[in-house]
Parts: sequence; structure tokens; C-alpha cells
Amino acid sequence: MDISEVFPEECLAHIISYTSPRDACRSALVSRNFQLAADSDAVWKGFLPPNYAEIISSAPASSSSELADLSKKELYFHHCNNPILINDGIMSFALEKHGGKKCYMIGARTLSIIWGDEPTYWTWKSLPDESRFAEVAELRYVWWLEVIGRIDVKILSPKTTYAAYLVFKLTDSTSGFDEKLVELSVHFEGSVGEEKLHVYDMPPQPRERSDGWMEVEMGEFFYDDEDVGSVVASLKEVDNYTTKNGLIIEGIEFRPKEGR
Repeated sequence: MDISEVFPEECLAHIISYTSPRDACRSALVSRNFQLAADSDAVWKGFLPPNYAEIISSAPASSSSELADLSKKELYFHHCNNPILINDGIMSFALEKHGGKKCYMIGARTLSIIWGDEPTYWTWKSLPDESRFAEVAELRYVWWLEVIGRIDVKILSPKTTYAAYLVFKLTDSTSGFDEKLVELSVHFEGSVGEEKLHVYDMPPQPRERSDGWMEVEMGEFFYDDEDVGSVVASLKEVDNYTTKNGLIIEGIEFRPKEGR
């Protein structure tokens, strides 16, 4: 007997809502009745963050109107594949595809960049065809390189291991990063112990992203929903004898660690 013919759609949807987005997609392949239940708003509303409406309330009106006619399943996958700008365009929000956990990127303008307001050392430029943000930061040259990003852990998904990623590009004239140690670190602000990753090249084993930028992991941390305060991700190289140039920073992304 086909179980989908015994239970009403609402009951099937309730059962499926306790699974995962991946399982819901698999359930939709079982039968027509399962498909109707698995694709329903009742299921996919539960896979969106509980504060979803609050998150997108700070998105541009154009983005909100674009989302208005989408089903909850369409909304879910739209956010997996299309980050939207929030908080006056200084941060972006997306969903991790397999579990629906929250991902955020803080744009370069939100970062604390030493000498970032000095045109001699850093320039701010618009790359509308390449970056989601209005401006990115390009390093002209410095001896002291220090970039710090902070995020309030309360906006992240609880009980989740996150990693921070520097999102960047290198120009054709990049220099200075293969001569001295670059320190990447991630830690809870005010904590005694810091989880640090040390590398000699900038970047170590960079990975190309689907959006055309490169990324390097800066470190990871576990967010328990009892944690408070901010997580700090930093890049630092402060040997005043080595000049560095040719680094373009889009931002720092915080997203769940793959498989964790």
C-alpha cells in the first residue's frame, strides 16, 4: 500500500518538515502525493531561519519585491544561490544549501583596515560587474598590514561550527606576500585562547569561488547559542621591512564549515 495515499498531504508535510532540505527533495521523488507535500510552504517555511522576515527587512526594496511571489522552497534555493545585501548594503546574507544555516559576508567598508582611509596606502574602488558590494579595498602599498572583521555571534545559526574566509583577488603587480609570515586568526573577542592559522604565502592554497573571487580560510569556531559577543577574524603582517601591494579585499565571509 502506498503510504502517501493513506495520509493526507498536511500529515505528510508535517512529517517531512522534521527532516532536512535534502531529505525533502528526495521525498518529492517518491510519488505525486509526496511531491505535493514535500514542496509545500508548510515544509520549507521550517527550513528558513526563524528570524527570516527580520533579516530581509533591511534588504533593498527591489530585492524584497523580487522575492514576494516566490514559494518558500523557491525562496530557500534563491538565498542559497543569490546572496542579498542587507544593513544598508554593508553585509550580505545567504543560506547554506544542505542545512539552511545562515551565511554572512561583511563588506570591506565594514572591516577595520589599518591606513584604510589613507589614499596613499589603500584605494576604494567600485567593481559593479565583479563585487556584490558598492566598494572594495585595493592595497597600493603598506609595510604594516592589518585587517580585522567582527560579527555578532547572535545572528549566526546556533550549535554550528563556522569558518571565516577572506574573500579577495590579487592584481598582476602583487608583491610582498611570499617573503614574510602572514598571520590569519579567528577568536571570540576577549577570549584568552585564540585559534590561529599561520601561513607563509598569501594566500595558502587559495580556492576559487563560484562568484569569480578567491578565498582563504582564516580559522574556525563553534557557536553555541549560549555564546555572546563578537567573533574576530584578522589578517596581520606587521614586519615594517617588507612592503606589500596588489591585494583587493571584497570582505570576510562567515559560513558553516563543510560537513559540520
